[in-house]
Amino acid sequence: MIMARKSKTFIVLGLIAVSVFALVYFGISLTANLGKSKTEISAEDADKRLNRIYKDINVSSTAPVKGQIDLDPAAVGDSLPDISKFPLSVNSTTDSYAEIFSSTEKSGTGNDGWLNEVANDFNAAGILVDSKPVSVSIRNIASGTAADYIPSGKYVPDAYTPSNELWGEMVKASGVSAELVSERLAGNVAGVVMSKQKYDQLVGKYGSINVKTITDAIAANELAMGYTDPFASSTGLNFLVTALGTFDSTDLLGAKAVQGFEKFQANVPFIASTTLQMRDAAKSGMLDAFVLEYQTYVNAADLTSGYVFTPFGVRHDSPLYALGDLPKEKLEIIRKFAEFAVQDKYQTAASDRGFNGLNDYKSELAPVDGPLLSSAQKLWKEKKDGSKPIAAVFVADVSGSMAGEPLNRLKESLLKGQKFLGKDNSIGFVSYSSDVTINLPIGKYDTNQQSMFVGAINSLQAAGGTATFDGMVVAMKMLKEELALHPEMKPLIFVLSDGETNEGHSLDEIRGLIESYKIPVYTIGYNANIKALESISSINEAANINADTEDVVYKMGNLLNVQM
Repeated sequence: MIMARKSKTFIVLGLIAVSVFALVYFGISLTANLGKSKTEISAEDADKRLNRIYKDINVSSTAPVKGQIDLDPAAVGDSLPDISKFPLSVNSTTDSYAEIFSSTEKSGTGNDGWLNEVANDFNAAGILVDSKPVSVSIRNIASGTAADYIPSGKYVPDAYTPSNELWGEMVKASGVSAELVSERLAGNVAGVVMSKQKYDQLVGKYGSINVKTITDAIAANELAMGYTDPFASSTGLNFLVTALGTFDSTDLLGAKAVQGFEKFQANVPFIASTTLQMRDAAKSGMLDAFVLEYQTYVNAADLTSGYVFTPFGVRHDSPLYALGDLPKEKLEIIRKFAEFAVQDKYQTAASDRGFNGLNDYKSELAPVDGPLLSSAQKLWKEKKDGSKPIAAVFVADVSGSMAGEPLNRLKESLLKGQKFLGKDNSIGFVSYSSDVTINLPIGKYDTNQQSMFVGAINSLQAAGGTATFDGMVVAMKMLKEELALHPEMKPLIFVLSDGETNEGHSLDEIRGLIESYKIPVYTIGYNANIKALESISSINEAANINADTEDVVYKMGNLLNVQM
């Protein structure tokens, strides 16, 4: 009887002990995860998950083979597609006419189609020059892209109306004659668009907001702001030189300005290839602020209701330049078109589309000549990553569906695009079909690594299935190992594929890894399922390129120029 009671007592005590242990364990677990997001908690087992998936993949390595490299600097003109890639938004209607390159915010559609309306009316007005009816044609092309065509000589129009004067100065510096016909066709301003919450917070500290306080806040890591590629974007180029001026307005490229820029740039989380990519990053909550033109801002209800616009730099008044040694007739057509565009009727129409706002704003940036602008771009290329060199792995689809033109296009874009890779960065190369091959381990992109990178590209052959996400897992594994040795590096992945995954792991299986490691995955689609590739890039706000177009080599060069 006593033994039975003792047994019951031990059982009760044991149950109590187990219960106490369970409560303590649960409390410890709960406390350990308290305040952590699902992503942060999942990050704790990301490495285990990566290793587990990696073991399921058939991975092999090939001995690197050197290829012949071209040490000449990249020539942008060589990669430019035929001008037909950028179609006319307005066609000429007479034998005597002038062709005008126009920036996209005024020669597109909807609110962005103001200049097209002006041109169509001009062509219908029966205007004469030397007793002959005249007209204009408008080619819708981004200011930076146009500024690549004109100096290259690949295609030079009669006139050019970029967003701002900076591009006109760069065209002049290239040796092309550019006569300023009109300082302004329609008023516009570049600015920093900042969330009201962050704006109010910074006003509380700095008293007022301007570019100086914005760059100070970024340098102090108080503001997460992004801007666009200064090689391609009018607003991005304007912001670059304006930011340099806040550090030393007397010498934009002096030691003081460069030192300030490096400190500032080290805390810039995001450089976008396009304004659309920048907007998407802002919607995700990744950014407190970003750059934009006022005409775009005022037409976006989601921005005007939740963000504050702070103008900066030179005005974006769409100056008009006549290019080259033109016949008097063409020069007169361009002058008459400029006079036609500034009539009250068309300025009212421009205002209705968001132009001509903030007319009281005066440029806070002293005139900057073309050579200085080119030097500022080069400085940006050298310093944009601060003290964080990049480690990037290129992941190439060599499945059977890539055979022929897609693989040829992939090779061409990589071989020409690799000239834009910074020498301080580290590069690796992976190819995949049903299985995955490490063609080139990650290494500093010196002449030797460049030669082996070219050799790896040249050796690619297409066959087999498409295990895209297996290739990405191998790239992540390589980058994790590289970061363990060099934690200061910034990891990137570039996936070149047709997007049709039919073997191996799925996106759902590796999405958590991409999110946890926060590695931007840039995708380039060849004959591709673009939506599938966009879904990969959107995870960490990277860009997607459609390579089914003639300008893939040019686009690839721009992408690598920005990111590498």
